[in-house]
Amino acid sequence: MKKNKLVITIILIAIFLSACSDSTVYHKFKYSFFNTFDTIIDITVYTASEKDADKYFEYAEKRFHELHKYYDKYNEYENINNVKTINKNAGIKPVKVEKDLFDLIELSIKYYNDYSDETDISMGKVLNIWSDWRDEVEDGEIPADSKHLPTKEILKEADRFTGIKNLVLNKKDSTIFINNNDTQIDLGAIAKGYATEIIANELVDMGLESGIISAGGNVKIIGKPLDNMRQKWGVAIRNPKKANYDENPDIPDFVDIVFANDTCVVTSGDYQRYIDIDGRRFHHLIDKDTLWPGDYFSSVSIIHPDSGFADFMSTAIFLMPYEEGRKLVESYDDLEALWVFEDDNIEFTDGLKTLLKSQGASGGK
Repeated sequence: MKKNKLVITIILIAIFLSACSDSTVYHKFKYSFFNTFDTIIDITVYTASEKDADKYFEYAEKRFHELHKYYDKYNEYENINNVKTINKNAGIKPVKVEKDLFDLIELSIKYYNDYSDETDISMGKVLNIWSDWRDEVEDGEIPADSKHLPTKEILKEADRFTGIKNLVLNKKDSTIFINNNDTQIDLGAIAKGYATEIIANELVDMGLESGIISAGGNVKIIGKPLDNMRQKWGVAIRNPKKANYDENPDIPDFVDIVFANDTCVVTSGDYQRYIDIDGRRFHHLIDKDTLWPGDYFSSVSIIHPDSGFADFMSTAIFLMPYEEGRKLVESYDDLEALWVFEDDNIEFTDGLKTLLKSQGASGGK
């Protein structure tokens, strides 16, 4: 009898200790920084202490700066071989790069071959023309009118050097070689999402259980909010018609809210890096067929567990006709999309019906 009492006592103590270990009080902490990937990075975490939160914030900021330098095509950095280094050596010699850069270029080529050729990292020469044009208009060097747009002849000449086949990867030596001296790499369609995915996974490995990283149009959700009130995070999809939050008070800031955990919401839209001329918006998302900014939609949001893949696909789907893009999205079980058309009409895949606020979803218990 005494033996049975002892066993019961031990079990009760074990249950008590287990309950105590699960009663951690989590607090919400936020942190923001700039100067990486041309956007503000906002990070929110739930941790037991401010010290724990600071550990994650410091690591994330350091890694975002590091990855930004690797993926930068505009600037050189001491002792770093980055995208600009690769482009400078096009047609000259292979460039040895860090794993973070090699893996991204390798993955971009794989996605191009396996999913869609709309997002092409070898299209840098064409993208440079549009980027330089926007800079010249914004700096007042040329007027914002149709007479000063890039000509089709110039764009077609640049596009002659677009080609994934011109990128030669040597995994053993970790080198990237562009075998045509006029081909240029641009990772803008995937780099930010890929970096966000890497850093989020590394934070989880460090012990982070609950958090959300917002890097421009790339939102990565980690776990669920540990506030004892909600079961899901809410991610708002920005209204493309409201380029700046302080303008047009009668226009809502958001078109809908996605409630989910452990996934990503990535949006590509015509409201970032754009110039309006004669009623048409000239933005940074360039159609490979027309060599002009895509004009099918105002924005496309992709929901997928991997932020890098979602970033790649958001650009690809934005540059496809609706029927073609929807067919592609629906061919994958874990991929969802929401389209905002220029006339404000909204379409979304069936899988979003349980995640959108407009369809009755919420973040509550």
